[in-house]
Amino acid sequence: MKNTLVAFFVLIACCGTAQVQPTDMDKSPMDMNYSPQNYPILKMNGKVTTQQPNCRVLYSRPQKAGRDIFGGIITYGAVWRLGANEATEVEFFKNVTINGKTIAKGKYSLYAICNEKSWTIILNNEKDVWGLYYNPKKDVVRVNVPVEDTSKVIEAFTMYFEDAKAGTNLVIMWDTVKVVLPIKFA
Repeated sequence: MKNTLVAFFVLIACCGTAQVQPTDMDKSPMDMNYSPQNYPILKMNGKVTTQQPNCRVLYSRPQKAGRDIFGGIITYGAVWRLGANEATEVEFFKNVTINGKTIAKGKYSLYAICNEKSWTIILNNEKDVWGLYYNPKKDVVRVNVPVEDTSKVIEAFTMYFEDAKAGTNLVIMWDTVKVVLPIKFA
């Protein structure tokens, strides 16, 4: 028994000496937004009890940092992962309708094909991917949305939900560009 304990502690001492170093602060921090707005805070404060959120988006927030964004680091006409690092994911907690198509509750990756006057927003079944891994065979729906100019420069890539009649809008903003993806609740 004594030999077994000694062997156990020697094993722990040998294997446990390697320390894992934390990674540096990411230049494109991850963020999350819910519909309804501030859902976790509302739930924590007892304003929502049994109701699930409608949807949420999880994405990384690259910074403009003096760069030319659209037509620069985001190539017009090419697929973009809507953010940085991992592909952006949207989760629907109930069935929704986008561009007249019913989308089943669940998680999806979001991509975009950006152009000067409009973007194609792509909802895709591929999940948990990093970088610009994109499989067009897994597209669920594609929606063309118009580009709006913002009155000021948005330094950090931003996505959020805003209430809309019978649903929500996913607002996407960066640099001087804004697009809106309408989502209807089924």
